[in-house]
Amino acid sequence: MSTLYPFKFKTIYKDKIWGGQKIKTYLHKDFGDLPNCGETWEISGVKSDVSVVADGPLAGQSLADLVEQYKGELVGEANYERFGNTFPLLVKFIDAAEDLSIQVHPNDELAKKRHNSMGKTEMWYVIEADPGSSLIAGFNQEVSEQIYVDKLNSGHLTDILNREQVKAGDVFFLPAGRVHTIGKGLLIAEIQQTSDITYRIYDFDRVDDKGQKRELHTEEALAAIDYKKYPNYRTDYQPQKNQDVPLVQCPYFTTNVLDFTENTTKNYSTLDSFVIYVCLEGEFTINYNDTSCNVKMGDCVLLPNTINQVELTTQQGFKMLESYIA
Repeated sequence: MSTLYPFKFKTIYKDKIWGGQKIKTYLHKDFGDLPNCGETWEISGVKSDVSVVADGPLAGQSLADLVEQYKGELVGEANYERFGNTFPLLVKFIDAAEDLSIQVHPNDELAKKRHNSMGKTEMWYVIEADPGSSLIAGFNQEVSEQIYVDKLNSGHLTDILNREQVKAGDVFFLPAGRVHTIGKGLLIAEIQQTSDITYRIYDFDRVDDKGQKRELHTEEALAAIDYKKYPNYRTDYQPQKNQDVPLVQCPYFTTNVLDFTENTTKNYSTLDSFVIYVCLEGEFTINYNDTSCNVKMGDCVLLPNTINQVELTTQQGFKMLESYIA
């Protein structure tokens, strides 16, 4: 019998120039003495910030150690073959008290060539939004690299960017190459490839507490940007109670939202992958093999590939994201 079980990890807290307090006030996660918390990294295989198991028999082990030791038993055979000892997804909560920089991420090919890293395709689920909050995703018109550069240099970049008003429950899929930023007042759950490569394009001329502007990556971004205009940048889905609702399916991850008021059984016996639960509201208990794991809002849990069936029981109901690699 495998010793693997549903894993929770110690949260990694990051203060940011644009960060706020909602990680504490809304998600009830204590970031201690930090002045703010812009991001929490909940499940991470990024080399500089590898997650550490929080509880159970393997407490204190790093996610990298687990992947190396358990391989396909943890992540799925096909995933281990594809990604080796790197855990392929990074799960975050993001609290933007101010706008993030306008940025873009490279695709796999460019990231491999420049940084020996995976690219960064990601998705956002809006957990909470202040009235009037918005974000930027993609372009609002057809542009060329030259048009983009001209707008950037003249200080009018935002004229050609697509800004969306957003509310809780909105979903955005951001393939590598899509220019984007999270606007102030948004609390977001993010699922992304394991990569920390960001090309900062424009930072609203702000300075840090030492009076320094943050570094821009103007030249690096040019080859990374997808200059096409797309008809719709928001992910359309129909919320449903007590059933799995698909949100995103891409080569890097599949994510569904589950909004349940009743108990349910999940069977993963045909899935060759780990599964990640991100609890957005309420709470539930994962029951499997005569043991259980309690999950509440703000918790993220990694189910290893060896767990084929779980029963999810709930008193008050729950909403969560379910992600895996299909």
